Amino acid sequence: MQRRAEMERKSKETQIKASLNIDGSGQTKIKTPIGFLDHMLELFIFHGFFDLDLSVSGDTHIDIHHTNEDIGIVLGKAFKKALGEQKAGIRRFGYAFAPMEATVGRCVIDISGRGFFRFNSESPMPSQKGTDGYEFSHFEHFMESFAHNLGANLVMTLQNPSDDLHTNLETMFKSLGLALDQATTIDPRRLGHVPSTKGIID
Repeated sequence: MQRRAEMERKSKETQIKASLNIDGSGQTKIKTPIGFLDHMLELFIFHGFFDLDLSVSGDTHIDIHHTNEDIGIVLGKAFKKALGEQKAGIRRFGYAFAPMEATVGRCVIDISGRGFFRFNSESPMPSQKGTDGYEFSHFEHFMESFAHNLGANLVMTLQNPSDDLHTNLETMFKSLGLALDQATTIDPRRLGHVPSTKGIID
């Protein structure tokens, strides 16, 4: 049985519809007003072997902040819903590295029910902007929203940061896909039990 979720969020700032299949094959149909984020999400979904249909409109004529953050909220909720009430049988933990030339993105995740996000860099991050006005701070807001709404402890580290924002964020989103694929995989040794000594993940 495939783990799926449908999510919809409407506010005065954004309108979002998402259809997620955790047990997919990396297929995407993504259309948001932020082309740079579309590309990053395609990388994330492809390398995580998820399927995502995402349609978004928002007040990007004012700022991309609301739309970027709300997409993170919706995706976090979609993954949480698709995993089910108790997340029974999942591995829960995942970690991965994704290199691009000298730059390496690392992601460590624990679907613990407790939302937390931390970004670390081995050296100071240069001031950068991508297309559509996307900045590194937007990435941090997106991941914070995603982690808190999924209920995951998410720690990401960038080794040898590039001067190019695209390179830096591509390694981050790829490593997230790889790590989340691990964490959401059903482990037959769990025999369908909740992966917590507490007996519950909420």
